[in-house]
Amino acid sequence: MKALTYQGKEHMEVKEVPAPAIQDERDVIVRITATGICGSDLHLYKNGIPADPGYIVGHEPMGIVEETGSQVKKLKKGDRVVIPFNIGCGECHYCKHQMESQCDESNPNPHTDAGGLFGFSEFNGNYPGGQAEYLRVPYADFSSFLVPADSELEDEQVLLLSDVMPTAFWSVQHSGVKKGDTVVILGSGPIGLMAQKFAWKKGAKRVIAVDQVPHRLEHARRINGAETFNFSEHDEIGKLLHEQTSGGADVVIDCVGMDGTPLSKEKAEQKPNQFGTISPILTASEAVKKFGTVQLTGAYISEADGFPLGDFFTRNVSLKMGQAPVIHLMPMLYQMIEQNEIDPTDIITHKMSLAEAPAAYDIFDKKEDGNIKVILKP
Repeated sequence: MKALTYQGKEHMEVKEVPAPAIQDERDVIVRITATGICGSDLHLYKNGIPADPGYIVGHEPMGIVEETGSQVKKLKKGDRVVIPFNIGCGECHYCKHQMESQCDESNPNPHTDAGGLFGFSEFNGNYPGGQAEYLRVPYADFSSFLVPADSELEDEQVLLLSDVMPTAFWSVQHSGVKKGDTVVILGSGPIGLMAQKFAWKKGAKRVIAVDQVPHRLEHARRINGAETFNFSEHDEIGKLLHEQTSGGADVVIDCVGMDGTPLSKEKAEQKPNQFGTISPILTASEAVKKFGTVQLTGAYISEADGFPLGDFFTRNVSLKMGQAPVIHLMPMLYQMIEQNEIDPTDIITHKMSLAEAPAAYDIFDKKEDGNIKVILKP
């Protein structure tokens, strides 16, 4: 089969690789019909998360079940499924209590407690990703969402159930946004834009979007009705936001993370264990009010020097974070799409073939051509 493979920093290639096979009686094999490129994929692309050359990337897939293991009970050949980026066994304490991103059984890596994830290197279980023609899905009865057979929704309408929608929803929910809150959302990529929608739905009084990409900010303003700030136009964006919100926002949600920005050579020598930047955390610490909440949704993988612990502590700021548990949220969010309560497709700007995936990564990384979200169609 053909698959997109990591070949080194900022070097992706579509290669002919062996097709996956059933390895466990709970597996299914899915023929991929659509798959997304995520901002988190750029951490591998930029070599912030180590991966071996040839590794298959991607964690936002969906498709048609082609083969099932003997113990698969809920799925059959021909079913249309969306595959969450979490891999959960369905039986451990965490999976049974809606914390499936921390599944005890899905990650064989002995050096971490993190749950298994598709396409996220050895650290998260070394599972091949979904930017390919076929994907092996372990624990398939639990780690998949069955699209109803009578559904008239197109792939593009349900694909974002794999990550973007539930991650954004959980971020807002976990942060505790309530009616009347002022919410600052750092980053207007796919997760940030979707989080803006959910913040309004939770009753926010003000939703403020922060980014440096003009077309993303225009989307936040025009489609989501958010106030917008381009942080590249301000020297101290955190302090400005604190001022503009009359003492700070109730909630700041970081949808940027370490963002793949390489440290300068000087800073890299000073901070050998840190990849990228923690500037969104520093902005959040300045923008949030006393007794407010900062939610870190953007991925932080490495250690970080300069963390504003004292500022958070002295101002009674609640800090929440983590890998979103998305599996249990997929049925509810599917209903929202089906009932036209939310449209996830407005962030999809590019549909490209799997063969065009290396170029798609380049466009996505450089934020070119009005790009917000790329969907690949194997």
